[in-house]
Amino acid sequence: MGAAALAGCAPAGKPPLPPGELLGMNHTLGHRLRDGGFPAPSEIRKAGVLIVGGGISGLSAAWWLAHAAVDDFLVLEMENEPGGNSRAGQSPLVAYPWGAHYLPLPSLEAVHVRELLAELGVLQGGPAAQKPLYDERFLCATPQERVYRNGLWEEGLLPHRGLDAGEREQQRRFHERMEELKQARGSDGRRAFAIPMELSSRDPEWLELDRISFSQWLTDNGFTAPSLHWLANYATRDDYGTAHTQTSAWAGLHYFACRNGEAGNAASDAVLTAPDGNAWLMRGLAAKAAGRIVTGAMVWRIDEGKSSVAVDVLLGAKTVRFEARQLVWAAPAFVLPRVWGAMPGELKAAALAGDYAPWLTANLHLSDLPEERHGAPSSWDNVFYDSPGLGYVVATHQLIRRRLSGTVFTYYRALHDLAPAEGRRLLLETPREAWAEGILAELERVHPDIRRLTIRLDIFRNGHAMRRPVPGSLWSGQREKLADFRSPRITLAHADLSGFSLFEEAQYRGVLAAERVLARRSGAGSTPA
Repeated sequence: MGAAALAGCAPAGKPPLPPGELLGMNHTLGHRLRDGGFPAPSEIRKAGVLIVGGGISGLSAAWWLAHAAVDDFLVLEMENEPGGNSRAGQSPLVAYPWGAHYLPLPSLEAVHVRELLAELGVLQGGPAAQKPLYDERFLCATPQERVYRNGLWEEGLLPHRGLDAGEREQQRRFHERMEELKQARGSDGRRAFAIPMELSSRDPEWLELDRISFSQWLTDNGFTAPSLHWLANYATRDDYGTAHTQTSAWAGLHYFACRNGEAGNAASDAVLTAPDGNAWLMRGLAAKAAGRIVTGAMVWRIDEGKSSVAVDVLLGAKTVRFEARQLVWAAPAFVLPRVWGAMPGELKAAALAGDYAPWLTANLHLSDLPEERHGAPSSWDNVFYDSPGLGYVVATHQLIRRRLSGTVFTYYRALHDLAPAEGRRLLLETPREAWAEGILAELERVHPDIRRLTIRLDIFRNGHAMRRPVPGSLWSGQREKLADFRSPRITLAHADLSGFSLFEEAQYRGVLAAERVLARRSGAGSTPA
Protein backbone atom coordinates (compact mmCIF):
# COMPACT_ATOMS: atom_id res chain seq x y z
CA MET A 1 0.00 0.00 0.00
CA GLY A 2 1.44 3.39 -1.00
CA ALA A 3 1.77 6.38 1.29
CA ALA A 4 -1.09 8.21 -0.36
CA ALA A 5 -3.40 5.30 0.41
CA LEU A 6 -2.79 5.80 4.11
CA ALA A 7 -4.98 8.89 4.03
CA GLY A 8 -8.68 8.65 3.32
CA CYS A 9 -12.22 9.74 4.10
CA ALA A 10 -14.40 8.36 6.87
CA PRO A 11 -16.64 5.56 5.56
CA ALA A 12 -20.38 6.06 5.76
CA GLY A 13 -21.87 4.91 9.03
CA LYS A 14 -18.61 5.10 10.95
CA PRO A 15 -18.36 7.12 14.17
CA PRO A 16 -16.93 10.63 13.73
CA LEU A 17 -13.18 10.97 13.95
CA PRO A 18 -11.79 11.63 17.43
CA PRO A 19 -10.43 15.11 18.11
CA GLY A 20 -6.71 15.83 18.01
CA GLU A 21 -3.95 18.05 16.72
CA LEU A 22 -1.63 18.10 13.72
CA LEU A 23 1.83 18.62 15.18
CA GLY A 24 5.40 18.48 13.94
CA MET A 25 8.74 20.15 13.63
CA ASN A 26 8.56 23.91 13.07
CA HIS A 27 8.54 23.95 9.28
CA THR A 28 7.41 27.61 9.28
CA LEU A 29 10.69 28.73 10.85
CA GLY A 30 12.59 26.32 8.63
CA HIS A 31 11.00 27.79 5.51
CA ARG A 32 11.74 31.28 6.77
CA LEU A 33 15.40 30.32 6.95
CA ARG A 34 15.16 29.35 3.30
CA ASP A 35 13.40 32.59 2.32
CA GLY A 36 15.51 35.04 4.40
CA GLY A 37 14.54 38.61 5.34
CA PHE A 38 15.70 38.70 8.98
CA PRO A 39 15.97 41.85 11.10
CA ALA A 40 19.43 43.22 11.84
CA PRO A 41 20.91 42.38 15.26
CA SER A 42 19.61 44.65 18.01
CA GLU A 43 21.57 43.14 20.90
CA ILE A 44 24.94 41.45 21.48
CA ARG A 45 25.50 38.70 24.05
CA LYS A 46 28.67 36.83 24.98
CA ALA A 47 29.11 33.06 25.39
CA GLY A 48 32.05 30.77 25.90
CA VAL A 49 30.62 27.80 23.98
CA LEU A 50 27.47 28.07 21.88
CA ILE A 51 25.76 24.76 21.06
CA VAL A 52 23.29 24.97 18.18
CA GLY A 53 20.73 22.19 18.40
CA GLY A 54 19.02 20.79 21.49
CA GLY A 55 18.61 17.20 20.32
CA ILE A 56 20.58 14.30 21.77
CA SER A 57 23.88 15.42 20.20
CA GLY A 58 23.65 18.97 21.50
CA LEU A 59 22.49 17.90 24.94
CA SER A 60 25.29 15.31 25.07
CA ALA A 61 27.85 18.00 24.27
CA ALA A 62 26.42 20.14 27.07
CA TRP A 63 26.37 17.12 29.42
CA TRP A 64 30.03 16.40 28.78
CA LEU A 65 31.10 20.04 29.12
CA ALA A 66 29.27 20.22 32.45
CA HIS A 67 31.10 17.10 33.59
CA ALA A 68 34.34 18.97 32.85
CA ALA A 69 33.16 21.89 35.04
CA VAL A 70 32.60 24.17 32.03
CA ASP A 71 29.72 26.51 32.88
CA ASP A 72 29.91 29.16 30.16
CA PHE A 73 27.97 27.25 27.48
CA LEU A 74 24.53 27.86 26.04
CA VAL A 75 22.27 25.53 24.02
CA LEU A 76 20.10 27.08 21.29
CA GLU A 77 17.10 25.05 20.10
CA MET A 78 14.78 26.14 17.27
CA GLU A 79 11.78 24.16 18.54
CA ASN A 80 9.75 25.06 21.63
CA GLU A 81 11.34 22.25 23.62
CA PRO A 82 14.58 20.27 23.44
CA GLY A 83 14.90 16.58 22.70
CA GLY A 84 14.78 16.20 18.93
CA ASN A 85 13.69 12.66 18.06
CA SER A 86 13.50 11.76 21.77
CA ARG A 87 10.69 14.11 22.72
CA ALA A 88 7.53 12.92 24.45
CA GLY A 89 4.01 13.95 25.36
CA GLN A 90 1.96 13.67 28.53
CA SER A 91 -1.72 12.82 28.99
CA PRO A 92 -3.65 12.74 32.28
CA LEU A 93 -3.11 8.97 32.21
CA VAL A 94 0.46 8.38 31.05
CA ALA A 95 3.47 9.83 29.22
CA TYR A 96 4.11 8.63 25.67
CA PRO A 97 6.83 9.01 23.00
CA TRP A 98 6.80 11.14 19.87
CA GLY A 99 9.86 9.42 18.45
CA ALA A 100 12.58 7.05 19.66
CA HIS A 101 11.19 4.65 22.21
CA TYR A 102 13.90 2.21 23.32
CA LEU A 103 17.61 1.68 23.93
CA PRO A 104 19.18 -1.77 23.45
CA LEU A 105 21.53 -2.99 26.16
CA PRO A 106 24.72 -0.99 25.48
CA SER A 107 27.83 -2.79 24.34
CA LEU A 108 31.19 -2.22 26.00
CA GLU A 109 32.17 0.21 23.22
CA ALA A 110 29.26 2.51 24.12
CA VAL A 111 31.12 3.82 27.17
CA HIS A 112 29.30 7.14 27.34
CA VAL A 113 25.87 5.49 27.14
CA ARG A 114 26.87 3.26 30.05
CA GLU A 115 28.19 6.26 32.00
CA LEU A 116 24.91 8.11 31.53
CA LEU A 117 22.88 5.06 32.58
CA ALA A 118 25.04 4.67 35.69
CA GLU A 119 24.61 8.36 36.48
CA LEU A 120 20.84 7.93 36.24
CA GLY A 121 20.93 4.84 38.47
CA VAL A 122 19.62 2.54 35.75
CA LEU A 123 22.90 0.69 35.25
CA GLN A 124 23.86 -0.59 38.68
CA GLY A 125 27.47 -1.25 39.58
CA GLY A 126 30.48 -0.48 37.40
CA PRO A 127 29.73 0.88 33.90
CA ALA A 128 32.57 -1.24 32.48
CA ALA A 129 31.15 -4.55 33.73
CA GLN A 130 30.60 -7.21 31.08
CA LYS A 131 27.13 -8.01 32.44
CA PRO A 132 25.93 -5.13 34.63
CA LEU A 133 22.60 -5.20 36.41
CA TYR A 134 19.86 -2.88 35.22
CA ASP A 135 16.99 -1.32 37.13
CA GLU A 136 14.09 -3.65 36.37
CA ARG A 137 11.70 -0.70 36.03
CA PHE A 138 13.50 0.18 32.78
CA LEU A 139 13.93 -3.33 31.39
CA CYS A 140 11.09 -3.89 28.94
CA ALA A 141 8.35 -5.93 30.59
CA THR A 142 7.41 -9.22 28.95
CA PRO A 143 6.08 -9.98 26.45
CA GLN A 144 8.37 -7.61 24.55
CA GLU A 145 7.20 -7.97 20.95
CA ARG A 146 4.86 -9.81 18.61
CA VAL A 147 3.99 -9.70 14.91
CA TYR A 148 0.53 -9.81 13.28
CA ARG A 149 0.38 -12.05 10.20
CA ASN A 150 -2.41 -13.92 8.43
CA GLY A 151 -4.97 -12.98 11.07
CA LEU A 152 -2.88 -14.18 14.04
CA TRP A 153 -0.40 -12.68 16.47
CA GLU A 154 2.92 -14.54 16.69
CA GLU A 155 5.40 -14.17 19.54
CA GLY A 156 8.66 -12.44 18.62
CA LEU A 157 9.48 -10.44 15.53
CA LEU A 158 10.30 -13.11 12.95
CA PRO A 159 7.22 -15.02 11.73
CA HIS A 160 7.36 -18.80 12.03
CA ARG A 161 3.81 -20.23 11.71
CA GLY A 162 3.09 -22.27 8.61
CA LEU A 163 6.56 -21.95 7.07
CA ASP A 164 8.13 -24.87 5.22
CA ALA A 165 11.34 -26.55 6.30
CA GLY A 166 13.43 -24.66 3.74
CA GLU A 167 12.36 -21.25 5.04
CA ARG A 168 12.87 -22.26 8.66
CA GLU A 169 16.37 -23.47 7.75
CA GLN A 170 17.14 -20.10 6.15
CA GLN A 171 15.97 -18.34 9.31
CA ARG A 172 18.25 -20.53 11.42
CA ARG A 173 21.18 -19.87 9.10
CA PHE A 174 20.52 -16.11 9.11
CA HIS A 175 20.56 -15.97 12.93
CA GLU A 176 23.76 -18.02 12.95
CA ARG A 177 25.38 -15.66 10.44
CA MET A 178 24.42 -12.58 12.44
CA GLU A 179 25.96 -14.11 15.57
CA GLU A 180 29.15 -14.70 13.59
CA LEU A 181 29.18 -11.09 12.42
CA LYS A 182 28.84 -9.86 15.99
CA GLN A 183 32.21 -11.48 16.66
CA ALA A 184 33.85 -10.70 13.31
CA ARG A 185 36.89 -8.43 13.24
CA GLY A 186 38.83 -6.82 10.45
CA SER A 187 42.56 -7.00 9.79
CA ASP A 188 42.91 -3.84 11.91
CA GLY A 189 41.60 -5.72 14.97
CA ARG A 190 38.38 -3.72 15.21
CA ARG A 191 34.92 -5.26 15.28
CA ALA A 192 33.41 -5.32 11.81
CA PHE A 193 30.26 -3.63 13.10
CA ALA A 194 30.64 -1.58 16.27
CA ILE A 195 28.49 1.03 17.90
CA PRO A 196 29.39 3.88 17.81
CA MET A 197 29.99 3.14 14.13
CA GLU A 198 33.20 5.20 14.12
CA LEU A 199 34.85 2.38 16.08
CA SER A 200 34.12 -0.19 13.34
CA SER A 201 36.79 -1.86 11.24
CA ARG A 202 38.17 -0.02 8.21
CA ASP A 203 39.05 -3.29 6.53
CA PRO A 204 38.05 -2.91 2.83
CA GLU A 205 36.36 -6.30 2.96
CA TRP A 206 33.72 -4.84 5.25
CA LEU A 207 33.54 -1.33 3.84
CA GLU A 208 32.78 -2.73 0.36
CA LEU A 209 29.37 -3.72 1.75
CA ASP A 210 28.41 -0.05 1.63
CA ARG A 211 28.36 -0.23 -2.18
CA ILE A 212 25.37 -2.59 -2.43
CA SER A 213 21.89 -2.70 -0.93
CA PHE A 214 20.93 -4.88 2.01
CA SER A 215 18.41 -6.75 -0.12
CA GLN A 216 21.16 -7.58 -2.62
CA TRP A 217 23.43 -8.86 0.14
CA LEU A 218 20.66 -11.15 1.37
CA THR A 219 20.05 -12.55 -2.08
CA ASP A 220 23.76 -12.90 -2.87
CA ASN A 221 24.19 -14.92 0.33
CA GLY A 222 21.32 -17.29 -0.36
CA PHE A 223 18.77 -15.64 1.93
CA THR A 224 15.71 -15.60 -0.31
CA ALA A 225 13.00 -16.49 2.21
CA PRO A 226 10.12 -13.96 2.18
CA SER A 227 10.07 -13.80 5.99
CA LEU A 228 13.76 -12.83 6.11
CA HIS A 229 13.33 -10.11 3.50
CA TRP A 230 10.33 -8.86 5.44
CA LEU A 231 12.40 -8.77 8.65
CA ALA A 232 15.23 -6.91 6.92
CA ASN A 233 12.77 -4.46 5.39
CA TYR A 234 11.05 -3.90 8.72
CA ALA A 235 14.39 -3.33 10.47
CA THR A 236 15.65 -0.74 7.99
CA ARG A 237 12.33 1.10 7.87
CA ASP A 238 12.21 1.13 11.66
CA ASP A 239 15.74 2.44 12.31
CA TYR A 240 16.60 4.25 9.09
CA GLY A 241 13.32 5.21 7.43
CA THR A 242 14.34 3.35 4.25
CA ALA A 243 13.36 0.06 2.61
CA HIS A 244 16.01 -2.67 2.59
CA THR A 245 16.24 -2.21 -1.18
CA GLN A 246 17.32 1.41 -0.52
CA THR A 247 19.64 0.75 2.44
CA SER A 248 23.39 0.19 2.40
CA ALA A 249 24.20 -3.45 3.13
CA TRP A 250 26.76 -2.21 5.67
CA ALA A 251 24.02 -0.31 7.51
CA GLY A 252 21.61 -3.25 7.29
CA LEU A 253 24.15 -5.66 8.77
CA HIS A 254 25.14 -3.07 11.37
CA TYR A 255 21.54 -3.14 12.62
CA PHE A 256 21.78 -6.87 13.39
CA ALA A 257 25.47 -7.23 14.30
CA CYS A 258 26.60 -4.09 16.13
CA ARG A 259 24.93 -4.61 19.49
CA ASN A 260 26.25 -7.29 21.77
CA GLY A 261 25.43 -5.80 25.15
CA GLU A 262 24.57 -8.15 28.01
CA ALA A 263 22.97 -7.89 31.42
CA GLY A 264 23.25 -9.85 34.62
CA ASN A 265 19.48 -9.82 35.03
CA ALA A 266 18.07 -9.87 31.49
CA ALA A 267 18.41 -11.64 28.16
CA SER A 268 20.77 -10.12 25.60
CA ASP A 269 17.88 -9.05 23.34
CA ALA A 270 16.22 -7.04 26.12
CA VAL A 271 15.78 -3.31 25.68
CA LEU A 272 15.53 -0.38 28.07
CA THR A 273 12.37 1.65 27.78
CA ALA A 274 9.85 3.80 29.64
CA PRO A 275 6.29 4.99 28.98
CA ASP A 276 7.71 8.16 27.36
CA GLY A 277 10.17 6.30 25.14
CA ASN A 278 13.67 7.78 25.23
CA ALA A 279 12.61 11.07 26.78
CA TRP A 280 13.94 9.93 30.16
CA LEU A 281 17.40 9.68 28.61
CA MET A 282 17.01 13.11 27.08
CA ARG A 283 16.02 14.59 30.44
CA GLY A 284 19.05 12.99 32.07
CA LEU A 285 21.31 14.77 29.60
CA ALA A 286 19.37 18.05 29.78
CA ALA A 287 19.61 18.18 33.58
CA LYS A 288 23.28 19.12 33.22
CA ALA A 289 22.28 22.07 31.04
CA ALA A 290 19.53 23.36 33.32
CA GLY A 291 19.10 27.11 32.89
CA ARG A 292 21.31 27.13 29.78
CA ILE A 293 18.83 25.96 27.12
CA VAL A 294 17.16 28.64 24.99
CA THR A 295 14.19 27.40 22.94
CA GLY A 296 12.49 29.12 20.01
CA ALA A 297 15.95 30.25 18.89
CA MET A 298 16.72 29.98 15.16
CA VAL A 299 20.29 30.54 14.01
CA TRP A 300 20.30 32.28 10.62
CA ARG A 301 23.89 33.49 10.21
CA ILE A 302 27.35 32.28 11.31
CA ASP A 303 30.59 34.20 10.78
CA GLU A 304 33.83 32.65 12.02
CA GLY A 305 36.41 35.25 13.05
CA LYS A 306 39.95 34.98 14.37
CA SER A 307 39.02 35.30 18.03
CA SER A 308 35.28 34.46 18.10
CA VAL A 309 32.28 33.22 16.15
CA ALA A 310 29.43 35.66 15.54
CA VAL A 311 26.06 33.89 15.50
CA ASP A 312 22.87 35.77 14.60
CA VAL A 313 19.80 34.23 16.23
CA LEU A 314 16.13 35.03 15.71
CA LEU A 315 14.47 35.19 19.14
CA GLY A 316 10.83 36.11 18.74
CA ALA A 317 10.71 39.16 16.49
CA LYS A 318 14.30 40.33 17.04
CA THR A 319 17.78 39.17 16.16
CA VAL A 320 20.35 38.72 18.91
CA ARG A 321 24.01 38.39 17.97
CA PHE A 322 25.95 35.94 20.12
CA GLU A 323 29.71 36.21 20.19
CA ALA A 324 31.21 32.89 21.28
CA ARG A 325 34.73 31.58 21.59
CA GLN A 326 33.59 28.15 20.32
CA LEU A 327 30.58 26.95 18.32
CA VAL A 328 29.25 23.38 18.33
CA TRP A 329 26.88 22.76 15.41
CA ALA A 330 24.60 19.98 16.66
CA ALA A 331 21.74 20.59 14.22
CA PRO A 332 21.23 18.61 10.97
CA ALA A 333 24.09 18.97 8.52
CA PHE A 334 21.96 20.12 5.58
CA VAL A 335 21.02 23.35 7.41
CA LEU A 336 24.61 24.51 7.97
CA PRO A 337 25.29 25.70 4.37
CA ARG A 338 22.28 27.99 4.63
CA VAL A 339 23.66 29.87 7.62
CA TRP A 340 27.45 29.70 7.18
CA GLY A 341 28.23 31.68 4.05
CA ALA A 342 31.97 30.98 4.22
CA MET A 343 31.54 27.23 4.70
CA PRO A 344 34.34 25.39 2.83
CA GLY A 345 33.14 24.05 -0.51
CA GLU A 346 34.03 20.40 0.11
CA LEU A 347 32.34 20.47 3.51
CA LYS A 348 29.25 22.09 2.01
CA ALA A 349 29.05 19.36 -0.64
CA ALA A 350 29.33 16.69 2.05
CA ALA A 351 26.61 18.32 4.13
CA LEU A 352 24.26 18.39 1.14
CA ALA A 353 25.19 14.91 -0.15
CA GLY A 354 22.63 13.07 1.94
CA ASP A 355 18.86 13.14 2.11
CA TYR A 356 16.49 12.67 5.02
CA ALA A 357 13.66 10.24 5.66
CA PRO A 358 10.17 11.72 6.28
CA TRP A 359 8.28 10.16 9.18
CA LEU A 360 4.81 10.16 10.66
CA THR A 361 3.97 9.33 14.28
CA ALA A 362 0.50 9.21 15.82
CA ASN A 363 -0.62 8.84 19.42
CA LEU A 364 -4.02 7.24 19.92
CA HIS A 365 -5.51 7.82 23.37
CA LEU A 366 -7.82 4.90 24.16
CA SER A 367 -10.50 4.64 26.83
CA ASP A 368 -9.78 0.92 27.18
CA LEU A 369 -7.64 -1.81 25.66
CA PRO A 370 -9.08 -2.88 22.30
CA GLU A 371 -10.40 -6.26 21.29
CA GLU A 372 -7.62 -8.80 20.65
CA ARG A 373 -7.24 -11.24 17.79
CA HIS A 374 -6.05 -14.78 18.38
CA GLY A 375 -2.47 -15.72 19.10
CA ALA A 376 0.30 -14.18 21.21
CA PRO A 377 -0.82 -11.82 24.00
CA SER A 378 -0.52 -8.03 23.93
CA SER A 379 3.10 -6.88 23.97
CA TRP A 380 5.05 -3.64 24.30
CA ASP A 381 5.91 -3.58 20.59
CA ASN A 382 3.16 -4.77 18.25
CA VAL A 383 4.32 -5.12 14.65
CA PHE A 384 2.29 -5.58 11.45
CA TYR A 385 3.58 -7.97 8.80
CA ASP A 386 1.61 -6.70 5.80
CA SER A 387 0.79 -3.07 6.43
CA PRO A 388 2.06 0.41 5.51
CA GLY A 389 2.77 1.24 9.16
CA LEU A 390 5.36 -0.36 11.39
CA GLY A 391 2.85 -1.05 14.18
CA TYR A 392 2.58 0.51 17.61
CA VAL A 393 4.05 0.50 21.11
CA VAL A 394 1.89 0.59 24.24
CA ALA A 395 2.76 3.41 26.65
CA THR A 396 1.24 1.66 29.68
CA HIS A 397 3.06 -1.65 29.10
CA GLN A 398 5.81 -0.73 31.58
CA LEU A 399 3.09 0.04 34.17
CA ILE A 400 1.86 -3.54 34.00
CA ARG A 401 1.49 -3.76 37.79
CA ARG A 402 -0.97 -0.85 37.84
CA ARG A 403 -4.64 -1.10 36.89
CA LEU A 404 -5.33 1.71 34.44
CA SER A 405 -8.59 2.59 32.76
CA GLY A 406 -7.06 3.29 29.35
CA THR A 407 -3.83 3.45 27.40
CA VAL A 408 -1.95 5.22 24.60
CA PHE A 409 -0.83 3.51 21.39
CA THR A 410 2.09 5.18 19.59
CA TYR A 411 1.90 4.34 15.89
CA TYR A 412 4.88 4.70 13.56
CA ARG A 413 5.04 5.10 9.79
CA ALA A 414 8.12 5.69 7.62
CA LEU A 415 7.22 7.22 4.25
CA HIS A 416 9.89 5.08 2.59
CA ASP A 417 7.82 4.31 -0.51
CA LEU A 418 8.01 7.89 -1.79
CA ALA A 419 10.95 10.04 -2.82
CA PRO A 420 11.90 12.03 0.32
CA ALA A 421 10.84 15.37 -1.18
CA GLU A 422 7.46 13.91 -2.17
CA GLY A 423 7.04 12.46 1.31
CA ARG A 424 7.70 15.87 2.85
CA ARG A 425 5.17 17.45 0.52
CA LEU A 426 2.58 14.85 1.53
CA LEU A 427 3.26 15.52 5.22
CA LEU A 428 2.88 19.25 4.70
CA GLU A 429 -0.28 19.19 2.60
CA THR A 430 -2.33 16.29 4.03
CA PRO A 431 -4.87 17.33 6.71
CA ARG A 432 -4.97 15.62 10.09
CA GLU A 433 -8.38 14.09 9.36
CA ALA A 434 -7.05 12.22 6.33
CA TRP A 435 -4.08 10.81 8.26
CA ALA A 436 -6.33 9.86 11.19
CA GLU A 437 -8.81 8.04 8.96
CA GLY A 438 -6.05 6.08 7.23
CA ILE A 439 -4.45 5.06 10.53
CA LEU A 440 -7.74 3.96 12.08
CA ALA A 441 -8.65 1.97 8.97
CA GLU A 442 -5.28 0.22 9.14
CA LEU A 443 -5.59 -0.58 12.85
CA GLU A 444 -9.20 -1.78 12.50
CA ARG A 445 -7.92 -4.79 10.57
CA VAL A 446 -6.26 -5.87 13.81
CA HIS A 447 -8.49 -4.28 16.48
CA PRO A 448 -12.08 -4.02 15.14
CA ASP A 449 -13.27 -1.73 17.98
CA ILE A 450 -10.36 0.69 18.07
CA ARG A 451 -12.28 3.51 16.38
CA ARG A 452 -14.92 3.43 19.10
CA LEU A 453 -12.30 3.39 21.88
CA THR A 454 -10.09 6.18 20.52
CA ILE A 455 -10.93 9.40 22.35
CA ARG A 456 -8.08 11.47 20.88
CA LEU A 457 -5.70 11.05 17.94
CA ASP A 458 -2.74 13.40 17.48
CA ILE A 459 -0.44 13.34 14.45
CA PHE A 460 3.23 14.36 14.49
CA ARG A 461 5.07 15.03 11.22
CA ASN A 462 8.84 15.01 10.84
CA GLY A 463 9.97 15.79 7.30
CA HIS A 464 13.71 15.40 8.05
CA ALA A 465 13.58 12.70 10.72
CA MET A 466 16.93 11.04 9.98
CA ARG A 467 19.71 10.90 7.41
CA ARG A 468 19.18 7.97 5.03
CA PRO A 469 22.03 5.39 4.88
CA VAL A 470 21.61 4.60 1.19
CA PRO A 471 24.30 2.56 -0.63
CA GLY A 472 27.52 4.51 -0.92
CA SER A 473 26.62 7.08 1.73
CA LEU A 474 28.66 5.74 4.66
CA TRP A 475 32.16 4.91 3.48
CA SER A 476 32.57 6.73 0.15
CA GLY A 477 34.25 9.77 1.69
CA GLN A 478 31.49 12.39 1.96
CA ARG A 479 30.28 11.41 5.42
CA GLU A 480 33.85 11.19 6.67
CA LYS A 481 34.45 14.80 5.60
CA LEU A 482 31.76 15.85 8.04
CA ALA A 483 33.06 13.60 10.81
CA ASP A 484 36.70 14.65 10.33
CA PHE A 485 36.13 18.40 9.90
CA ARG A 486 38.44 20.62 11.94
CA SER A 487 38.13 24.37 12.38
CA PRO A 488 39.70 26.63 15.01
CA ARG A 489 36.31 27.66 16.38
CA ILE A 490 33.57 25.50 14.80
CA THR A 491 32.95 21.83 15.68
CA LEU A 492 30.30 19.57 14.19
CA ALA A 493 28.19 17.24 16.32
CA HIS A 494 25.14 15.34 15.07
CA ALA A 495 24.09 11.79 14.21
CA ASP A 496 24.41 12.93 10.58
CA LEU A 497 28.16 12.50 11.06
CA SER A 498 27.48 8.78 11.50
CA GLY A 499 25.14 8.63 8.53
CA PHE A 500 22.11 7.38 10.46
CA SER A 501 20.18 8.38 13.56
CA LEU A 502 20.53 6.27 16.70
CA PHE A 503 20.78 7.42 20.31
CA GLU A 504 24.25 5.91 20.70
CA GLU A 505 25.52 7.67 17.58
CA ALA A 506 24.04 11.06 18.50
CA GLN A 507 25.45 10.90 22.02
CA TYR A 508 28.90 9.85 20.77
CA ARG A 509 29.07 12.74 18.29
CA GLY A 510 28.04 15.22 20.98
CA VAL A 511 30.60 13.96 23.50
CA LEU A 512 33.35 13.89 20.87
CA ALA A 513 32.58 17.50 19.92
CA ALA A 514 32.74 18.51 23.59
CA GLU A 515 36.11 16.77 23.94
CA ARG A 516 37.45 18.71 20.96
CA VAL A 517 36.20 21.97 22.45
CA LEU A 518 37.86 21.11 25.76
CA ALA A 519 41.12 20.27 24.00
CA ARG A 520 41.13 23.64 22.25
CA ARG A 521 40.41 25.47 25.48
CA SER A 522 43.36 23.74 27.10
CA GLY A 523 45.58 24.30 24.07
CA ALA A 524 46.13 20.57 23.57
CA GLY A 525 44.74 20.39 20.01
CA SER A 526 42.02 18.08 18.80
CA THR A 527 41.38 14.72 20.36
CA PRO A 528 41.34 11.72 18.02
CA ALA A 529 38.11 9.93 17.12
